[in-house]
Amino acid sequence: MNSRFVLPIAILLAALMPWTALAGGKTPGFNPQRNAYFGDLHVHTGWSWDAAIFAVRTGPEDAYRFAEGQPIDFVGGGKIRLKHGKMDFYAVTDHAEYLGILHRAQDPKDAMARIPLTQQLVGPDKSKWIQAFRKVADGYLRNAPLPELSHPQVVRSAWKEMIAIADRHYKPGEFTTFVGYEWTSTPAAQNLHRNVIFRGSRTPGAPFTAFDSDRPEDLWNWLDGLRAKGMEAMAIPHNPNMSNGLMFPLVTSAGKPVDAAWAEQRMRNEPIVEMTQVKGTSETHPALSPTDEWADFEIFAQTFVGMASEEMRKEMGTPLASEPRGSYVRDAYKRGLELQDQKGFNPYKFGMIGSTDTHNSASCMEEDNYFSKLGIATDTPQKRLAKPPPGGGVDFGKWSASGLAAVWAEENTREAIYDALRRKECFATTGTRIRVRFFAGYDFPKDLNKHRDMLKEAYKTGVPMGGDLIAHPKGKAPRFLVWATRDPTSAPLQRIQIIKGWMENGEAKEKVFDVVGSDGLKPDPVTYRIPDNGATVDLKTGKWSEDKGAAELSAVWTDPEFDPGQRAFYYVRVLEDPTLRWSTYDANKLGIPPRADLPKTIQERAYTSPIWYSPRKERG
Repeated sequence: MNSRFVLPIAILLAALMPWTALAGGKTPGFNPQRNAYFGDLHVHTGWSWDAAIFAVRTGPEDAYRFAEGQPIDFVGGGKIRLKHGKMDFYAVTDHAEYLGILHRAQDPKDAMARIPLTQQLVGPDKSKWIQAFRKVADGYLRNAPLPELSHPQVVRSAWKEMIAIADRHYKPGEFTTFVGYEWTSTPAAQNLHRNVIFRGSRTPGAPFTAFDSDRPEDLWNWLDGLRAKGMEAMAIPHNPNMSNGLMFPLVTSAGKPVDAAWAEQRMRNEPIVEMTQVKGTSETHPALSPTDEWADFEIFAQTFVGMASEEMRKEMGTPLASEPRGSYVRDAYKRGLELQDQKGFNPYKFGMIGSTDTHNSASCMEEDNYFSKLGIATDTPQKRLAKPPPGGGVDFGKWSASGLAAVWAEENTREAIYDALRRKECFATTGTRIRVRFFAGYDFPKDLNKHRDMLKEAYKTGVPMGGDLIAHPKGKAPRFLVWATRDPTSAPLQRIQIIKGWMENGEAKEKVFDVVGSDGLKPDPVTYRIPDNGATVDLKTGKWSEDKGAAELSAVWTDPEFDPGQRAFYYVRVLEDPTLRWSTYDANKLGIPPRADLPKTIQERAYTSPIWYSPRKERG
């Protein structure tokens, strides 16, 4: 072949098949210093019973098309599509319990359509819907599957089809799909849900459901058994804010104190937690972090989305509001330090991601393109902004347009992204695509953030987010490299903070340090706070201050209160300048004032997985 045609043909092939692997098995865009990829690992479709009953008829195929940037049908009429760019990775995680039953029941020729209960749930007579919904919900909360909806062969068939659809949409190097599902444990209306994500398409014949067992320990045993057979998977807890303190406990499901074996099994199977989504952000709570001015952010602390009736709550002794202790990730990190200090193990060294928990087959994390998550219950601005009726109900106005899972991975493949999640080199955002790096090391130059080979040096001589830093032999204080860039479709960055937790006199403590701010603002040497930069946003147009904030912020920081003998964790929180909250956008669409009890604006943010410092090498 004439050599002058070789390069053009190679370019043409790459354009036609962007997911084709390069020599050595690497895909285009492979980067040894790792790229940021954004996705959603918590997506429900009409194949979940609690989406189908709200008239959602789109399925996994539609969900992946949406993630790839295509429009799909919306239950409220018309089409919905992403406004600010397609996803890099996606997982449909429909509820394993009753998987596909109500989807099949919509076909009048299917046997599932001839069941009286399914006719009530998806039929045209809405007068029977509430009673039928309550029957299914009560069965969930009592962990008592309904015989008329228990059809293992239908679940297995739907599971097999979900895997095939995920495999069909997987394009290594361009778009990654993960096989997954939700394990929906809800003891006494308290949230212990986990999303199970598989590394590849090698999976069991059926998912392990909460009806098989609602104990997390039994789910971990099942995952350990799969791993022994070469099927790698992890469980991702979500909405710990609604767990009433059960998500990060000090005792097992059997009521016994947690021990080293329990801690090791939990961390083996749950290396990350989904800490922000539609039903609230679970970083911390004002009652837990009274000195953190940013703690009261998108708090939604209802015990469990209104599924439990008042009578059932009284019967089960379930409070209306979830107990904060044991329900937020910063508190869990502190509990982990105390357990490590007192008993020699830490079950709470997990990383952080966000996702949405949409039930519309479509991620709903864009404030200016928000359609909420629950089918016909939230398909219009009026429904989303309405206050619940007297006597209870869900206040959809307090739900959030959140969030995204983000990883630093060498390439956009299942293996690379999954491995980034497992090593906890991942971060959460509340919906925008802030990119944030976080490293710690003892030999970082003071100006490493300005080095041309910053990342190469940081990986070579330090540890990234999610890592462990062992004490320097001479007690030297580590240096932390922080770097963040704005989402070009959202507001500039205002500040980067480092949240520290540490052990002192047998007690875990916490402090927030402002590390670097925009507009030349510096931290106060006593309070460690940077003053507000004065950025504003127009409540009618949504236009934010472009003369304030920064496109990029970075620094090399040393803890001014570092004690080499104190066990500690550090994680980064990045804040944007203010933008409009979705509820203000909706109010503007209706031509009404924003609800007075809801924030009019929001500061979108990103949270990294921590770096843990230990004064000696830890067991495990």
